Amino acid sequence: MPIFRTGIGQDSHRFLPADSSKPCIVGGVIFEGVPGLDADSDGDVAYHAICNAITSLSGVPILGGIARDLCRKDGITDSQVYLEHALQTLKKQEIVHLALTIEGKRPYFEEKIASMRKKIASVLQINPDQVGITATSGDGLTDFGCGDGLQCFCILTTVTKTS
Repeated sequence: MPIFRTGIGQDSHRFLPADSSKPCIVGGVIFEGVPGLDADSDGDVAYHAICNAITSLSGVPILGGIARDLCRKDGITDSQVYLEHALQTLKKQEIVHLALTIEGKRPYFEEKIASMRKKIASVLQINPDQVGITATSGDGLTDFGCGDGLQCFCILTTVTKTS
């Protein structure tokens, strides 16, 4: 019988000042017209939330361990590299579905959701139809909805096939 497991992850970062040259990257896609996110890495809240969801399944600290070491010791700030390392910790668990919800007043996500789904699916080695993404402004009820930063939640479902 297959064993299904569900992991949950979250991440958030504030935007850097408007004059920052750091790009805003979410789900591996660059968003023009907004500053980058305040983080030691590229600050990709989608990839970080996925890493945290994987940690909830594997028990291996990705952002607080593997990614921190890659950043500090090797100077690697590309969150895709962190996610690739995180995938290795799943061992025999196969990803069957990923759901992301992003909260932020800016940037405008709708036009790039398809690109984000394709990019995330490529990294996770799944089909884009296995990746769901929603985005909300939050109607200004939080710092994210007021435009101060971005927040992302992830739910990740895996299956382990047993003999």
